[in-house]
Amino acid sequence: MHATLPLLEHTTFPALRRRALQTLQVNLGYVCNQRCQHCHVNASPDRTETMDSATVDTVIEVLRARQIKTLDVTGGAPELNVHFRRLVVAARALGVKVIDRCNLTILFEPNQETLAEFLAEQGVTIVASLPCYSLKNVDEQRGKGTFEKSIKALQRFNELGYGKGGTLEMSLVYNPLGPSLPPPQATLEADYKRLLGEQFGITFDHLYTLANMPIQRFGSMLVSKGQFTGYMKLLRDNHQDANLESVMCRDTVSVDYNGALYDCDFNQMLGLPTAVPAALSGKKARLNVSDLLITDLDQQPIRIADHCYGCTAGQGSSCGGALV
Repeated sequence: MHATLPLLEHTTFPALRRRALQTLQVNLGYVCNQRCQHCHVNASPDRTETMDSATVDTVIEVLRARQIKTLDVTGGAPELNVHFRRLVVAARALGVKVIDRCNLTILFEPNQETLAEFLAEQGVTIVASLPCYSLKNVDEQRGKGTFEKSIKALQRFNELGYGKGGTLEMSLVYNPLGPSLPPPQATLEADYKRLLGEQFGITFDHLYTLANMPIQRFGSMLVSKGQFTGYMKLLRDNHQDANLESVMCRDTVSVDYNGALYDCDFNQMLGLPTAVPAALSGKKARLNVSDLLITDLDQQPIRIADHCYGCTAGQGSSCGGALV
């Protein structure tokens, strides 16, 4: 696989500083039942990295001590971590909103037969990846048979009350198939709702459009095809200063499976850790989630590189979809 960080380190991206911490995005490990072409985590069934019990305990303590509003759980397939359900139950007991970044097909894996019911009982918000509403495009990007399983999973969530405008929120995520910017989010959402409703009787709350990041598996593919430079030019040429106010790294911190802190999930995959505050300078080389019990990241500089243009190009892109 081609390393993309050397191609991204030199950047003209504007300097950013963090605001008060609102969301803890926790990567429970890189193990996944899928191997998607666009995956910026390079997750797969072959990966073994997974968050241990002690680190999960620390995450729960940080949620309690810092009164974090949102726990955004991701992977890999986060549900494959043996501590996933314990973490969800603990967070919900603290009144924390929990978002599960679900790939949908996980519902059909061994020992996941009750997963949908568990998520509904806990009132977990589902953010589900469905990069297209056609079988051909989804299976091309995510593997043969993925579309059919994804549709069945969405129908099961609908049966449990998800995606109907009530308290059980379910949103879908779209990624372009190649090196292009996502189409307008509102227009594509209308198409998704119409086609999935007409063909499969599926309803959902929102569609989030995300630009593909030029890192890990997708970035390596761009390098192999000679498209990396062109894609980066597309991102830079479409940068919008107005999106800087809403990028997720301003009030979210990413936690990897070892507990290390990053300004975003993309920086995590590039190995760019969160800057160490002056109060801890000289005492440690990098921050761990346990440090959030004793230090504040507000106004800390955000680590940037050229991939950051992926979040500010066009309508903008974040884990919550378009920014404008």
